[in-house]
Amino acid sequence: MDVIERGELTVVGLAVRTTNAEEADPARARLARLWQRASAPGAFAHVPGRLDENLYAVLTDYESDHHGAYTQVVGVAVRAVPKLPEGMVAVRVPAGPSVKIEVRGPMPGALIETWQQIWKHTEAGAQPPRSFRTDLEVHHGDGAEIYLSV
Repeated sequence: MDVIERGELTVVGLAVRTTNAEEADPARARLARLWQRASAPGAFAHVPGRLDENLYAVLTDYESDHHGAYTQVVGVAVRAVPKLPEGMVAVRVPAGPSVKIEVRGPMPGALIETWQQIWKHTEAGAQPPRSFRTDLEVHHGDGAEIYLSV
């Protein structure tokens, strides 16, 4: 896996705290509802200073590794932190070394499958090792990229 230097980014969006174990249980899963809210037409119409039309998912505040709790923020990239619309948060994605992984295929299945491969690779002693600081997904019309912090 090639390591790239990813630039800093600020994302304004909706947040939930969850674990992968909770997400595997439909009764406790929170991410599907988060994505439904974030994907609704006009969900981010009141956020000024958008950089582009992409949706971003920031995975941050890791309790430990992929077994622990983390926060996911789904939103839009902005030039500067605006007055936040009610119910939204701003998160800074620091610049740093990352492994970029392309995700192609029908969503969300292709994304879920890619994360499952990432977890297996992590369990097998992935090199370079993940730092579990802040990971980023960039979603656009024909797929997504995942940037794992290392």
